[in-house]
Amino acid sequence: MFTPFPLSPYSPFPSPTKFLRSFSSITVTKASPLPFLHCKRLLSVSVTSSFQNPDSDSPPLPPKVQTFWQWLRDEGVVSAKTPAKPAVVPEGLGLVAQRDLSRNEVVLEVPKRFWINPDAVAASEIGTVCSELKPWVSVALFLIREKLKNDSPWRYYLDILPEYTNSTIYWSEEELAELQGTQLLSTTLSVKEYVQNEFQKVEEEIISPNKQLFTSPITLDEFFWAFGILRSRAFSRLRGQNLVLIPLVDLINHSPSITTEDHAWEIKGAASLFSWDSLFSLRTPVSVKAGEQVMIQYDINKSNADLALDYGFIEPKDDRNGYTLTLEISKSDPFFGDKLDIAEANGLGETAYFDFVFDRPLPTSMLQYLRLVALGGTDSFLLESIFRNSIWGHLDLPVSRANEELICRVVRDACKSALSGYHTTIEEDEKLKGANLDPRLEIAVGIREGEKKVLLQIDEIFKGRESELDELEYYQERRLKDLGLCGEQGEIIFWEPK
Repeated sequence: MFTPFPLSPYSPFPSPTKFLRSFSSITVTKASPLPFLHCKRLLSVSVTSSFQNPDSDSPPLPPKVQTFWQWLRDEGVVSAKTPAKPAVVPEGLGLVAQRDLSRNEVVLEVPKRFWINPDAVAASEIGTVCSELKPWVSVALFLIREKLKNDSPWRYYLDILPEYTNSTIYWSEEELAELQGTQLLSTTLSVKEYVQNEFQKVEEEIISPNKQLFTSPITLDEFFWAFGILRSRAFSRLRGQNLVLIPLVDLINHSPSITTEDHAWEIKGAASLFSWDSLFSLRTPVSVKAGEQVMIQYDINKSNADLALDYGFIEPKDDRNGYTLTLEISKSDPFFGDKLDIAEANGLGETAYFDFVFDRPLPTSMLQYLRLVALGGTDSFLLESIFRNSIWGHLDLPVSRANEELICRVVRDACKSALSGYHTTIEEDEKLKGANLDPRLEIAVGIREGEKKVLLQIDEIFKGRESELDELEYYQERRLKDLGLCGEQGEIIFWEPK
């Protein structure tokens, strides 16, 4: 029986909040995001061909990769007939087809005994002391400890893992300065602070009291290394598994041209000559010619900021550009309790996050939430209990000119404030894109330009709404029409007694 599972993000942390600033009864302020793990690996942006296989001499595989491949052959995981093998590719390392492969054809199958996950930690020498830790922290400690051991059974796999990627968590202060004004900078700094705090905690509670288990010192840099490996290479949402590294499979690179995530399965199969086990089965999402890279779509819903943070690359496609607007019901609002009750009854809360994507419609429920937060003055009667079951429907349409004008002004002011925080203009970024840039500067320029494009589009949307304020139909007019007291042109109808 096949059980499909997505290679989509697993988040053992709270969801990140991003950009907020405050104005009147609407709060749009800058908050500190928390990190989240996702899946996969290094720089990878396109399908390429004409790669060498492990048996080729030009270009040769690094010796450690050759040793890794031989180890997998000795363990029976791969053979000479395996459809894809490691190869040197423009991204670094990748998987290259050894023959023509059709769509949905099995590429690799890796038995569960080769997975690195919380179960592997629990079965190890540090399993007992790590049992209460967050899953990613326990796996991070396991990776570091095994990496420091000369006789680790995972030695051949650990030897081929990169020391770092172009993820923004590894950038220098000078490189991060190129992200000035971006939400990605705020997120990156919060991620780094989070990891540092987790390291201090685990050092005090686990490492120091158990030096007989952690015989070699563990540094913050090593903890960041493990964190980066997990966020860039870990698969997720496998049956009963929330975080798992799959040796060899994690060499697969990303292609923006692939639009399906249906390529990975868990199956029951032969793990060796005399045993059966769960297998990670990787399949081709599209047909592949011999000599081409086998590639997948890491996550079709990630923004460029997510890609840069998780893997260290971005895509040139506009629909990867995003911006998160965070709205908040102010605690000083005299109607705070009523507004919070209404928000919670409709799946939102005191704070709500709305993700904008370039050239896409406004996020669902955003206008309703904005109108609710801005509700006041003569419109506050809608907050009375008699309207409690119907108010969300009323907020789907303009309430009053004053309310609609306020939300337009607040959103536009927030966009202008955000745009003023960048140290370059969008025109300057566009000129830089034509130059031969360092990969990290190229990411920074792309992120800056993408965020500005989205902010300008949001501003344009609400500028358009401002220009239509006199033409919109508001609650009182709709109500009078329902009662037959208002004509189609908005004129009041007077009824004379007979």
